[in-house]
Amino acid sequence: MIDQAFILLCNELQSYINVKDASVNVIIDNIGLLETSKGDTLTNNIVITLVNVEEESTLKNQPAAKRPYHSHAVYQNPAIFLNLYVLFTSNYTGNDYKLALKRLSYIIQFLQSKNSFSTASSVTGGALDLAQDGIAELKFTMELYTLTFEQINHLWGSLGGRQIPFVMYKLRLVGISERAIVREVPLIEEIEANIKALTAN
Repeated sequence: MIDQAFILLCNELQSYINVKDASVNVIIDNIGLLETSKGDTLTNNIVITLVNVEEESTLKNQPAAKRPYHSHAVYQNPAIFLNLYVLFTSNYTGNDYKLALKRLSYIIQFLQSKNSFSTASSVTGGALDLAQDGIAELKFTMELYTLTFEQINHLWGSLGGRQIPFVMYKLRLVGISERAIVREVPLIEEIEANIKALTAN
C-alpha cells in the first residue's frame, strides 16, 4: 500500500510538472544514496523519499468485530493507519541551483493546488497495481511539514549527505490491513430467560 501511495503521488506530480517543463523527471528513490556509488541515477531529478513512518494514534481503537454474514460475526485486527513523512528533493547543483529552486516551487505549487489524492480521482492511475487489496479505496492527504534548523541538521546527517533544496510533507492516513480473519463466532440472536417464583416456607 505504501508503494502504491508513492506511485500515485509521483505520477500526479510528474503529470503536473510536464505541463510546465517536460524535461523534468520525478523519481521515487532513496536520496541518502546520493553521495555513494549508486547516486548517479539521482542526479538532475526530483527525488521522492520516505524518511519516517508514524502510526496515527487517534485511530488505534477501532472495533475488531465485523458482521458480514447473517449467521456469524468475524473478528479481524483493525487496520493500521499511517502517516508517512515524504521528502521531496530538487537535486540540481552547481550552475543549476536556481533551476533546482524553480522546480522546488513547482512541487509546492502542485501540492497547494491539490492536497487530496485517491485512486478514483487520479488522472494517472494506470500505473497502480489494482490487484492489490485496498487499492481501490486508497486515499490520502498531503500537508506541509516544517522542520526546525536542528531537525534539518539531524535529517541530512542521517541521510549522510549535504543539504540540497528540499521540502517535506506529511502524507496522512494510509490504511494497511491484511484482512486476516482471527476467528468466527455465532451471533447471539435471542436470550432465553427462565424465571421461577420463590415460595415462602
